[in-house]
Amino acid sequence: MRRIVLCVIFLLGCSPDVNNQQIDMQAPGKTLVINYWAIWCAPCRKEIPELNELARDHAESVIVLGVNFDGSQGEILASEIEKLGIEFDNLPSDPRQVWNLDPVSVLPETLIVSPDGQLMHRLIGPQTLASIEALL
Repeated sequence: MRRIVLCVIFLLGCSPDVNNQQIDMQAPGKTLVINYWAIWCAPCRKEIPELNELARDHAESVIVLGVNFDGSQGEILASEIEKLGIEFDNLPSDPRQVWNLDPVSVLPETLIVSPDGQLMHRLIGPQTLASIEALL
């Protein structure tokens, strides 16, 4: 029964973060900023402090989430998050299917999703705190 419930949750657009908290991608209640990154991506490393600051400064209205491009999991993912100083939660799987998006082809990529689950922006390349704030 539990497996069926998890499948239904997945199909409805919910995705667990690494702390096993459910986030409804179709109605998150806050603006989502979803960043795709990889340990080997130099521009990703450059923008992570900006995303950390965004998460701290706008915690009341924004949820910043990461997605590891290489699909790292468990201890490997935790190690990469620590090495890069990522302070925001990371999703264990890619939620792109909710918005019918093609797979990531260029890193970094950042999605901005409205509180009602609508994809507002798809940003290719490194972002700054100011560039993302301008779109919020």
